[in-house]
Amino acid sequence: QLSDQQKMSESPLSRFRGVYLPPALHPLNKTLIKGGKWKDVDSAQEKRRSFLHDFCKKYNSRKKLRTHLVHLVSRIYVEDRHKVLYCEVPKAGCSNWKRVLMVLNGLAASAHNISHDDVHYGKHLRKLDSYDLKGIYTRLNTYTKTIFVRDPMERLVSAFRDKFEHPNSYYHPVFGKAIIKKYRHNANEEALKTGSGVKFKEFIQYLLDSHRPVGMDIHWEQVSKLCYPCLINYDFIGKFETLEEDANYFLQLVGAPAELKFPKFKDRHSSDERTSAEVVRQYLKELSKEERQLTYDFYYLDYLMFNYTSP
Repeated sequence: QLSDQQKMSESPLSRFRGVYLPPALHPLNKTLIKGGKWKDVDSAQEKRRSFLHDFCKKYNSRKKLRTHLVHLVSRIYVEDRHKVLYCEVPKAGCSNWKRVLMVLNGLAASAHNISHDDVHYGKHLRKLDSYDLKGIYTRLNTYTKTIFVRDPMERLVSAFRDKFEHPNSYYHPVFGKAIIKKYRHNANEEALKTGSGVKFKEFIQYLLDSHRPVGMDIHWEQVSKLCYPCLINYDFIGKFETLEEDANYFLQLVGAPAELKFPKFKDRHSSDERTSAEVVRQYLKELSKEERQLTYDFYYLDYLMFNYTSP
């Protein structure tokens, strides 16, 4: 009887634990690309693809990730009309990418009049983990899979500025309070009550703490753990640093309507200076040399996989 109960409680996906998707490098289908203006973008794309492929071959021989297939694909958005899979990396253009997917899907006429809340809380787009196993495998094997990444330190500082330097009804009470309570000595009552005013150094202490008072968050989780680039063979690797040209090239690749261009606008806090290398430098000054090294170590795989220069 016990074994029957165990059988019932066992997830049907548990047999996919330890799934290993070989990182085969398929050539990109470029039949829809028109004109010669994409030569440089295409050349950069091929370099990124082969770099990641070579890296994964070396890395995977040492380490096979044991995880559920459904967990592997939980951050991937599906656009069935143009057969696109997009793995969401927060703070690397994801809001505008979701707007574009909504337009491609026929859910909106233009990316420009979709609000931030509609993008993030509207539940308009399906994720890959909502399909059955056959649906997941079919899409993984036949759709064009893309990921857009960003320099890890820039992404981290951008996330900190967005979530902790502006009023936020979720991050301040949930993360802010826990961070201030644990890492700020002699914190005043107001700070403990609201969780507002977290300093970058305190945030980094939380990030590097193996006994974090509150869990990880997708906005600063490593890309290697959000999108599993060595287990899912992405066809297209875009970078935030060349966001517009990469995105518009990708839209041509998948046969998007000619009038659809990747939006240029900044999603929120549009008056703020963008998080650049110089802005990052100012924030890193607040850390000790050891903290800077440990933060780099935390994102080490992301630096390696996507060929970013160490700061």
